[in-house]
Amino acid sequence: MTTHVWDYLAEYAAEKADILDAVQKVFGSGRLVLGESVRGFEAEYASYLGVSHCVGVDNGTNAVKLALEAVGVGPGDEVITVSNTAAPTVVAIDGTGATPVFVDVRAEDYLMDTDLVAAAVTPRTKAIVPVHLYGQCVDMAPLEALAAEHGLTIVEDCAQAHGARRNGRLAGTMGRAAAFSFYPTKVLGAYGDGGAVVTDDPDVDRALRRLRYYGMEDVYYVEQTPGHNSRLDEVQAEILRRKLGRLDTYIARRQAIADRYAEGLGDLCGPGGLELPAVTDGNDHVYYVYVVRHPRRDDIIRTLRERFDISLNISYPWPVHTMRGFAHLGVAQGSLPVTEALAEQIFSLPMYPSLSEGLQDKVIAALRDVLRTL
Repeated sequence: MTTHVWDYLAEYAAEKADILDAVQKVFGSGRLVLGESVRGFEAEYASYLGVSHCVGVDNGTNAVKLALEAVGVGPGDEVITVSNTAAPTVVAIDGTGATPVFVDVRAEDYLMDTDLVAAAVTPRTKAIVPVHLYGQCVDMAPLEALAAEHGLTIVEDCAQAHGARRNGRLAGTMGRAAAFSFYPTKVLGAYGDGGAVVTDDPDVDRALRRLRYYGMEDVYYVEQTPGHNSRLDEVQAEILRRKLGRLDTYIARRQAIADRYAEGLGDLCGPGGLELPAVTDGNDHVYYVYVVRHPRRDDIIRTLRERFDISLNISYPWPVHTMRGFAHLGVAQGSLPVTEALAEQIFSLPMYPSLSEGLQDKVIAALRDVLRTL
């Protein structure tokens, strides 16, 4: 049987009764769209984060897009972000009509290099989208100072950082708005697509509720600008309510798995060898994915697949600025050297709360064997 980077079946077997009860509750409620389950999840997730407002939307991509639109980003604006991210971050920025502007990431933790952001600010810059990547937070203090100096808005991309903290502050509480994805693989994952935007700003909250519902405040009447059909589904919301109560348990399990990887592979690290995830001082890492680095990444992945039936993932093999679909941005290859180097060397080991110790030991042993024979 193939070993994959992510699998939900063992978790579903353990939580099946609760998940099916959530589905039955919605189906028997008499309200299938924007009902009690969405309202309940919004209130409970806002409470978990300690923010005033949470607006459930249909996916994480639209969470970023609607958050940017709600804070006033649009055509002619520039938004600073990174290229070492999932394409949806940039798809969302591009979808507002704004221009994504990239800065490089740091070699030590693969997160936005905040020292480079000031030089990227122009008179057209409207917002900064830091991506809390792989499960830990960007250093937000320099961005907050820069945003205050230039009148910029910070919209956090927290799709990979549910429950992560930076100096005690939760991801999603450090900008004017923050976007979350609840895609099934996420630290807090639904059984389908889902997303949310959180904010302490009541004006942003009101704008988001209009934008996710065609631009309507009253039924059938668009008062200001047209919006979208981007509502969080009732069934997914009710499942998320149940799983939210287990989120801290999921995180603790991910951290325990990360500790076992460090214990089992740490002696293989060194110059030119395997690099394990570095946890930045002040961060609580929740390990959405467990990303390692090696100069012979492709050989390792191929050998693990052929000899051990272990199928690993690369997050991400193509920096966004190198994709043909973003050629219109005119960003030259070679302009983001750290990002481009990482794309040649990083790969992800299996990481999910129901990963058994036996399966993890298999991965560790196989990887050790491959590294010894390179």
